[in-house]
Amino acid sequence: MKFLVRNIHKYLSFFISIQLLLWTVSGIYFAFNKIENVRGEQYREEPNFNVDFSKLNFEIDGARNIRVIDRMDQEVLVVDGIYGREYLNFDGKDVEQLNAEEAKTLSAKQTSLIPESIELVTENIVGSEFRGRALPIYRVKSVNDVGESINVYLNVYTGEVEAVRSVQWRIWDLMWGFHIMDWETRDDIDNLLLKIFSILALISSITGVLLFFKVDVRNKV
Repeated sequence: MKFLVRNIHKYLSFFISIQLLLWTVSGIYFAFNKIENVRGEQYREEPNFNVDFSKLNFEIDGARNIRVIDRMDQEVLVVDGIYGREYLNFDGKDVEQLNAEEAKTLSAKQTSLIPESIELVTENIVGSEFRGRALPIYRVKSVNDVGESINVYLNVYTGEVEAVRSVQWRIWDLMWGFHIMDWETRDDIDNLLLKIFSILALISSITGVLLFFKVDVRNKV
């Protein structure tokens, strides 16, 4: 039995050692980097504005959630309801998409970053840094006060900052992919490979503990 336990531990440990190292390295990176900074919250400027709801002169049917966004001194209603998401003005009409210059101006207004160029993203890419956001979306390539390149993603209807992506975030994203063993989309924490290696790591730990106590008992005898 001792021989069997020792061999199980030996070969399992060798098999999963690389992944254990990746789990450890990624865990250290997570521990030493604040998630707020990874998300770029230090670059965001909180908008303040007043809303006169007396100008709202129509009824909204089937709404589950309503937010008001200030877009270039124009109020935009973000309505989530039975018809999906709608972007309406205070007259109940659909708002048009922002043009590139407006988006660039809003990026500078809502962040401490300096916008340099802008592009409209219309195609989804697996594992992209804007994944999970509705398309189309504006990508504003910007720099901070020390010249680091940072991407700001803006909603094309409201001009809201949907995401801020820096080198720090990209390293975090890579480490997250290593951690959950999903190197393509880096979103699937329920994948089979992670489950298998987690069970193997557990077995390796248990056999290691058993070996420790068996050796300890033998030495005492």
